[in-house]
Amino acid sequence: MKIWMIVFFLGLGITVNAQNVIKDGKVYEVKGKSIFHKGEDITLSLLSGEKADIFKTHKNLVKEAKAAEKAKKRAEKATKNAEKAKKKAEKALKQKQKAQDQVNKASRKFDQQQDKYQKLKNSGKLSPNDDAKWFKKLNGYKNNLEKARTKLNRA
Repeated sequence: MKIWMIVFFLGLGITVNAQNVIKDGKVYEVKGKSIFHKGEDITLSLLSGEKADIFKTHKNLVKEAKAAEKAKKRAEKATKNAEKAKKKAEKALKQKQKAQDQVNKASRKFDQQQDKYQKLKNSGKLSPNDDAKWFKKLNGYKNNLEKARTKLNRA
């Protein structure tokens, strides 16, 4: 679609740059204040009404070309903005996914370590010193999990 728009506007631009005006089945070329037909200057041989019509048609073609150029620039700008927005959304989604992965990882580690602690405690293999170490270790995992959750909420 984008390529077709470019081809259309290029074709329009080429047509306008040639400054050809078709009036009554004849092709006139306008250069400045002169009108040419088949390569010959016929400005003086035309009636003033015909000249005015040809110049008016030429002026309208130039206006249309300028309007088309503006529309083309607006379309390009809109496309560029849409691409920027898409990239921004993709980046945000990627960050959100990364944050979710970190929460999952931290949660899994916390749960594993807590289960390990419970097994050791239930089997009676923990000394009071080991119990304090495990408590500190579990608090660290819990803090990591909370940090990951806050990052996820911000993303």
